[in-house]
Parts: sequence; structure tokens; C-alpha cells
Amino acid sequence: MLELIGVKKTFNPGTVNAKQALAGIDLKLNEGDFVTVIGGNGAGKSTTLNAIAGSWPIDEGKIIIGGNDVTHMPEHKRAKFLGRVFQDPMLGTAANMEIEENLALAARRGKTRSLRWRITDAERKEYRELLSTLELGLEDRMTVKVGLLSGGQRQALTLLMATINRPHLLLLDEHTAALDPKTAAKVLETTDRIISQMNLTAMMVTHNMRDAITHGNRLIMMKDGKIILDIAGEEKKNLTVEALLDMFSKKSGEEFASDRALLS
Repeated sequence: MLELIGVKKTFNPGTVNAKQALAGIDLKLNEGDFVTVIGGNGAGKSTTLNAIAGSWPIDEGKIIIGGNDVTHMPEHKRAKFLGRVFQDPMLGTAANMEIEENLALAARRGKTRSLRWRITDAERKEYRELLSTLELGLEDRMTVKVGLLSGGQRQALTLLMATINRPHLLLLDEHTAALDPKTAAKVLETTDRIISQMNLTAMMVTHNMRDAITHGNRLIMMKDGKIILDIAGEEKKNLTVEALLDMFSKKSGEEFASDRALLS
């Protein structure tokens, strides 16, 4: 479902501020893989997701999504293959539009548009059923402006919008980092349920080691723009934070130095 082949990216090349963000990433995700991605600041986690999404061109390598070579495809054309949820709850939704209008925009993404804007009764019924699965009462507030929702409600809505048309790949970029622990747990529960029910292929960047271990069937740890650990199956099921830190230390030759991850 996803293949990265020798992907490299350097920002500000040829200057004193040059920074190699990706140093030849090779990665393959099969259909149904739910991969969590963790690493310290500057490890290349979000940069990898941005490369996949086409936020900027890569310097070398290939990016293949669902069998389609998208390496030179602009970001707006890749959108038909991807669902994405960002760290900031304000992104991914239109604050001045109603809940049902946001869902309609997401449902019609990539489809032929007409000058007529109307949500049909059938669509409204579908959106109500979708919203009810969140167990947040939003199905009774479909005409409320999204800007009036809490951060957790917006992230849950964005998850629905990102998956309403089943994507080849779901990208989650620290999508619970801005939420309080209780709300974050609810959004992660919703994330697990949607991915499982739809058998989605997903990548979730997180700074929380316990979340990285608990969720998904595979864990990737990055450092200096490289994948240094790739843990799956029974090994991941039996993983602990202490064991992960020990594996990082042995592989990299140094201690893990992200206070944000260690304190989560």
C-alpha cells in the first residue's frame, strides 16, 4: 500500500543552515498495517509524512502509494489517495461551516463538482449515522458551526472526514498531542476503531512511547532521518518502554534524549 525507496530530503542545501532531514528512507507498508512512528526532535517523523503527502518535492528516491508512483505528483493530486489528520485541531476542518457541510466537502473530494450546493436527505442520514459512532452527541448538532466545537470533537470529526472516502493511506501527525489526556484517549480509541473496522493502512506519528507501543501492529523508531528500529508481531506485543529505550541505546550508541517522549 505504501513504498518508500531511498527517499532523501535536505533543507537549505548548500548553505550553513543545511539540514539533512531524510537520509535514504526505505519503508514498505502492506495493506492493513497500522504503523506508529516515534523518535526525538528532528528525527524525521513528520518530515516523512510530509514527503508522502507531497508537501514539498524530495531530492532523491521514489514514493509509491497503492501501486501508483506519486514521486512527482503535486500535493493536491495525491490527496485522492490519502486521509490526513494534523496535530492542530484547527486544521482539517472549515471553522465557519456547519458540521454537515464539512462532511459533505470531505465526501465530495475528488468528485465532479457542480454549481448546485445541496446536502440531500440521504447524505444527511449517512452523516448522522457516522457521527453517532463517535458517541459525542454530534449527530444532534449537525448544523452547528465547527468552530464552536472543542479540540477533541474537532479531531474526531476530522478523523471521519479523512476516512469518509476510504483512503489508500491514513496519515496521523501527532493528532492527539494538543489534547488533554482524557480527550486524547477518546480520540485514540476512535482512531483504533475506524482503522480496524475499515481495515485501513495507517501511519501515526506520536511523541508518546506508551501510545506507540499500545497502538498499531508495527512500531518504527527514527533518528537523524533514518529508520533505526522496525518492530512488529509478537515482539511489539511484548514491548515495554524500558525495553524500547534499551533497544534504541544499543542501536544508536547513545541514550534517548527526548524529554517530551519520556515524560508522556
